[in-house]
Amino acid sequence: MIATYAAAQILRVLPRERITKAVGRLCDLPMPQAVTSAVVGIYARAYRVDMAEAVTPDGGFSSFDAFFTRPLRDGARPLCPDEGALVSPADGRIDSFGIIERDGVFRVKGKDYTALDLVGDADDARRYEGGQFAIVYLSPRDYHRVHAPAGGTISLVRSFPGEYFPVNSVGEMHVPKLFSVNRRVSICIDTEAHGRVTVVMVAAMIVGRITVSGIDARDVPFGEHRLEPGYAVKRGDEIGMFHLGSTAVIFVEPGKARPWGIQGGPIRMGESLHGADSR
Repeated sequence: MIATYAAAQILRVLPRERITKAVGRLCDLPMPQAVTSAVVGIYARAYRVDMAEAVTPDGGFSSFDAFFTRPLRDGARPLCPDEGALVSPADGRIDSFGIIERDGVFRVKGKDYTALDLVGDADDARRYEGGQFAIVYLSPRDYHRVHAPAGGTISLVRSFPGEYFPVNSVGEMHVPKLFSVNRRVSICIDTEAHGRVTVVMVAAMIVGRITVSGIDARDVPFGEHRLEPGYAVKRGDEIGMFHLGSTAVIFVEPGKARPWGIQGGPIRMGESLHGADSR
């Protein structure tokens, strides 16, 4: 406890945004192939990255960012065959899940958040009262593209400035309302069967930027973005990308989806959020 508290105090005084941007620029730099291959090889061994499922360009990756945002081979992430199931938007670990209470309150590891904290709009936050949430934490070894939990239309994206605290046990323990303090991007998917499903991509220290399908920008500009016409997606389609990893939070309206059947632990993109009975 003392060690994690000390680490949290050090993180508070570090120039987190400057460090994040500097690392992001370094990751974007084209490097000689021998250097890139060596860096990728060391990283893949250290974090046990399964390179057999990745698409490797002819000649190798042009930069570390190109490796980190690597696509996967066709069929590497089969979707749950139950077409009525919402699926995980990302590879990672289910960190928390449950019901959103009155006033949009939900609890993550003993701390209260509100839907408004993350989605950033009072009307949208109210629609999730009584609904469900789930949090997927992406570790350094994971595939870092984010996909649609359900098919629909993306016509609204909100991008918020914020801090760059690490989203790990130290940050969760010592940074109040960590997920709503950090930079985040909220992606609204309007669906026929499930109402509005929102996926919030939460940045963290060293996560230099977030890109979103349908918005042609190196990083999603701050503010509200209305896409006209809306961007149509099928369940499992890519909707965004972390340039270095972090966390995805899913919000679902009450009565619009079966109760979660997941447990805390590993999950892959495309697996059901309703448990083993529908995988």
